[in-house]
Amino acid sequence: MKYHTPVLLTEAIDGLMIDPMGVYVDATYGGGGHAKAILKELRVGGTLYGFDCDADAKKNRIENASFQLVPANFKYIENFLNHDDIYQVDGILADFGVSSYQIDTSNRGFSFMKDGPLDMRMNQNATLTAKQVINHYHVEQLSQILYRYGQIKNASKIAQAIVLCRKDDSIDTTFELRQVLSKCIPKVKEYQTLAKIFQAIRIEVNQELEAIKSFLKQCANLLKPKGRMVCISYHSLEDRLVKFFIQTGTFTNQPIKDFYGNIIRPLNQVGKLVRPSQEEITINPKARSARLRIAEKR
Repeated sequence: MKYHTPVLLTEAIDGLMIDPMGVYVDATYGGGGHAKAILKELRVGGTLYGFDCDADAKKNRIENASFQLVPANFKYIENFLNHDDIYQVDGILADFGVSSYQIDTSNRGFSFMKDGPLDMRMNQNATLTAKQVINHYHVEQLSQILYRYGQIKNASKIAQAIVLCRKDDSIDTTFELRQVLSKCIPKVKEYQTLAKIFQAIRIEVNQELEAIKSFLKQCANLLKPKGRMVCISYHSLEDRLVKFFIQTGTFTNQPIKDFYGNIIRPLNQVGKLVRPSQEEITINPKARSARLRIAEKR
């Protein structure tokens, strides 16, 4: 299965500084691209856990004695590892992007470029779908989601258009939603705006930002001293959470200080923000917005 081309692969693996006998976590397993690269660095005795709540990821399971696939969202990382008597790990990798497979599979409903049911669930067993958000959220809720998660300036106008349209008939598919949206977004930035709107709805359906916050806090608990965390983000909302948490230990960029004025934070930033090379973007255009940050446990 052509699931996903791993982004910033070399940079991510280098950032982990892998101990061949260590314990590692690929928090967003997907197609297993990053996981395969980690396993190449491990010897017998080393261990890799892969997390993914998407049932389709099981089709990409790596048959390796050092690997275990956990069918769960990364926000449950600590619970599952502790259940396996793992309380500290040497490194954690997370790639927060939606996989190419999910985007390109029309019946998953992630893309405005393909007609399919309004779904957008990462976990296909979850109850909330994009259809429910679009057809049942109040206009104020829709407006807030579009503004907060999509940074849409005319969010209120778009939310009102959706609510007005669904009074006549429910909005069930991606193309039906796109038709509604096309009446109230500028043609000159149509694709860019549609992408932001679909992103906003997807974030709400999967509660992505809350999951990332929970995950980052758990990473700080799980990492051994000098253990590494590598995070790859694709939009500013994700990247801002990672950046602030590494720099301050909070998500508001307001550091907590001790009695002497020293910032209390669990992680140290390693190096600078890493972006994909032009060569990688040419080969894999979906990598163009990727941003990689590395942190080390203090």
